[in-house]
Amino acid sequence: MSRRGLLLILSSPSGAGKSTLARRLMEWDPTLRFSVSATTRAPRPGEEDGREYYFKSRAEFESMVAAGEMLEHAEVFGNFYGSPKGPVETAMKEGRDTLFDIDWQGGQQIRNSALGRDVVSVFVLPPSIAELERRLRGRAQDSNEVIAGRMAKSQAEISHWAEYDYVIVNTDIDKAFNELLTILQAERMRRDRQPGLAEFVRGLNKEFDAR
Repeated sequence: MSRRGLLLILSSPSGAGKSTLARRLMEWDPTLRFSVSATTRAPRPGEEDGREYYFKSRAEFESMVAAGEMLEHAEVFGNFYGSPKGPVETAMKEGRDTLFDIDWQGGQQIRNSALGRDVVSVFVLPPSIAELERRLRGRAQDSNEVIAGRMAKSQAEISHWAEYDYVIVNTDIDKAFNELLTILQAERMRRDRQPGLAEFVRGLNKEFDAR
C-alpha cells in the first residue's frame, strides 16, 4: 500500500547529538531524503550546488520567499538560509520521508506551514549541561570563545522543548537512535498516512461478500 511521506524534524542544542542521529538514520534508510538548504552565502572550497546547499543570489532567494517556495528561512550573520518546498513536496508524493536537521525557529516555521500536518518533530536533550559542554570540548573543533557562545545559546534553545511531538534524552547514542527509530516507524504506520488503506479494506470486504 502506498503512503504519503512525512517531514521529520530533528532539533537540539549544539553538542546534544542531533547531527549524529541524523547521519545514522540516513545510513539506516537510504530512501530517506535529507533536506538540502538554500543559502545566499558563497560556496566554500569543495562544496557543490545541490549537495551541501543550493547556492542562490540574494535576489533569487528573496524571489523564492515571495513566491512561497520556502518552508522556512532565516538570516544568519548577513546571509539567508532556508528550506525549499518543491523537493519536499515531490518526496512526499513519492512516499519518501524528508529529514530536517534544523533549529527550533526553522521547526516552528515548518510546523506552521501548509505541510504542518505531515510534520513529526523530535527534540534531543543532553543528559546534563556539564555533559553538553564536555561533548562540545571533546569535538576539538571550536575555540573556547565559540564553545562559550554555543553554551550561552543552548539555554534559549532548550526552552523550546515543549513545542515538539517527542523528546529524546541522549544519555547513550545507541539508545537514543533506537528511540528515534521507534518514533519514525510508528509514525509511518499512522492510519492517516496510508491513503491506500481504505481501498485495501474495501477489498477485504469484497472477499467477505464473495464467500
